[in-house]
Amino acid sequence: MAMNDLEFRQRRLAFRAWHRGTREADLMIGGFADRHAASWGIAEIDWFEALLEEQDVDIMAWAIGKAVPPERFEGEQMAEMRKLDYIARSMR
Repeated sequence: MAMNDLEFRQRRLAFRAWHRGTREADLMIGGFADRHAASWGIAEIDWFEALLEEQDVDIMAWAIGKAVPPERFEGEQMAEMRKLDYIARSMR
């Protein structure tokens, strides 16, 4: 069965979200993708693809409220990212 373009983009985003370079960024950005990407349409995927082009330190600062994101990233998805309820806590 061939994968459609939307499924391909969702899978590519999930991979990119979990391979950021630091554990903290992987957990925050990858966890967000895991929680939400399956329900995203084209506009949400476009937004996340653009977000992934930004520096991890900036994305993380926007998500935890330490910095104001550029206007193009403000909105419902950034509000969801700011909830941080998608990050699994480990007791290790």
